[in-house]
Amino acid sequence: MFNHTHRAASAGLAFGLAVLGTTASAQECTTKIGAVLPTSVDWGRPIAETAQFAVDQVNEAGGAAGCQIEMVLRDTQVDPKVGVDAAKALVDLEGVKVMLGAVSSGVSMPILTSVTVPGGVMQMSCCSSSTAFTGLAEEGKTEGLWFRTFATTAVQSAIGAKVAQDQGYGSVAILYKNDDWGQDMGRMIAADFEAVGVAVTTSIAINDAQPSYRAEVTEALRTQPDAIYLALYPAEGTAAVREWISLGGTQNMILANSLKSDEFRENVGMQYLGSALGTDTSSPRSDSADAFRAAYMARFDSEPNGPGLANSYDATMIALLAMEAAGPDATGAQIAEAVARVTDPAGTPVTADAAGFAQARDVLGGGGTVAYQGATGNVQFDVNGDVSAPAVVWSFTETGTQEVSYLPLDEVDAFIGSLR
Repeated sequence: MFNHTHRAASAGLAFGLAVLGTTASAQECTTKIGAVLPTSVDWGRPIAETAQFAVDQVNEAGGAAGCQIEMVLRDTQVDPKVGVDAAKALVDLEGVKVMLGAVSSGVSMPILTSVTVPGGVMQMSCCSSSTAFTGLAEEGKTEGLWFRTFATTAVQSAIGAKVAQDQGYGSVAILYKNDDWGQDMGRMIAADFEAVGVAVTTSIAINDAQPSYRAEVTEALRTQPDAIYLALYPAEGTAAVREWISLGGTQNMILANSLKSDEFRENVGMQYLGSALGTDTSSPRSDSADAFRAAYMARFDSEPNGPGLANSYDATMIALLAMEAAGPDATGAQIAEAVARVTDPAGTPVTADAAGFAQARDVLGGGGTVAYQGATGNVQFDVNGDVSAPAVVWSFTETGTQEVSYLPLDEVDAFIGSLR
């Protein structure tokens, strides 16, 4: 899903063990947290490594709630059943009270409803954007245990409509992945296109692992759209776009962030992607975001280009700060309640690093609250566990992607408001 070049995960885990060894003398205990992330796919491994980076920094600062932290990582394979089985093992066998993940909304949702909520475990996702979680929270069915550091589908959908408007497209066909995330994107982007006066010629669901998407692509082509909108992952995205191009479809494409991928760019070919524009949420232009970028480059010797990386870091750090605030032997519900104490706008600002965590420990120990200043800025959750975010429009280059334009948070919120 995410465009990223990265060192092997083993290097990050080895570093974590090294840090653990240098600080273990300060603690006689270890607390496990769970992580359900798609490490078997190229864009998932960096997300997991970034979470481990945050854990390492907390351990360097002396751990959370008096203990060193061990992140027990399980691969979801972007498969709901695999993800649920992995999450159940982490809760039932490892006894975790905090769960990081998942990435795909279609995996996060069954984990939330069948594992973490029934088990009283706080779930903090870096990258699930479906608005279905907001609805579930509004109904009280998340029991306050759900948070995510990635903005909802509404941001990408709105900016996708803005791209179509700015490019002067009169009509767009939509291809969306037939899962929770894709269905949400397909529904919202259709409404947003209509709101800006762009006609939707057709909206077609794309299923996993079909041998061919010729029938779906042919159906879309018959409507003769000015452009095509793709809310797909790289595997089916590559197959669908190859069919689209081979049958004479337009190269005017608007892409969800799921296609911000080296795999997609290389397998389709830059010669067909010169007119493609993608959307994504973005870190703010802030000192805390710059500090994360510098720390990330020092650790991994590469830019944090993937749109799940800053979010993964913040999800992990906030979860661990909440564990610190809740204290030893806290339940998942108590840790979830403590999130407000570490993301309090009126609290003491703390940086996203080992020194900031140590400072937070002192403030929290004195009965105060902290305002976490993270990789995605000054993170604040609403009552449903949601955040908003700035946005970017991007395009492919021969070696990756480049930013075309940046929309700060106030502009994003204003544009979304104009559509509703």
